[in-house]
Amino acid sequence: MLFANNILLIDETREEVNTKLERWRETLEANSFKLSRSKTGYIHCCFSVGEGVIENEVAIEGAVIPRVERFRYLGSIIQGNGEIDEDINQWIKIGWHIWRVLSECCVIRRSR
Repeated sequence: MLFANNILLIDETREEVNTKLERWRETLEANSFKLSRSKTGYIHCCFSVGEGVIENEVAIEGAVIPRVERFRYLGSIIQGNGEIDEDINQWIKIGWHIWRVLSECCVIRRSR
């Protein structure tokens, strides 16, 4: 059986996310793919100040999907609180790492 990775579903309500998720599951499984229940999570982003706790959950075939505070999508870290600090710090670390690797490469070539 084949697996699908990195599906991002966005909507204004959990009901609509559940509907889209179920549609994706049905379509994938009809084409011999499997949507992993154990590796799937969701983030709730609060964009309204007065937005309260919502009772219903995100689920696949009745199995509740765990809520996560952050996840990596296409190389970026997406956080539920809307902050970008963790993503920016990660890109800075990557930039410094590349700079160090390239600097060492240039030093070795110069010394020859």
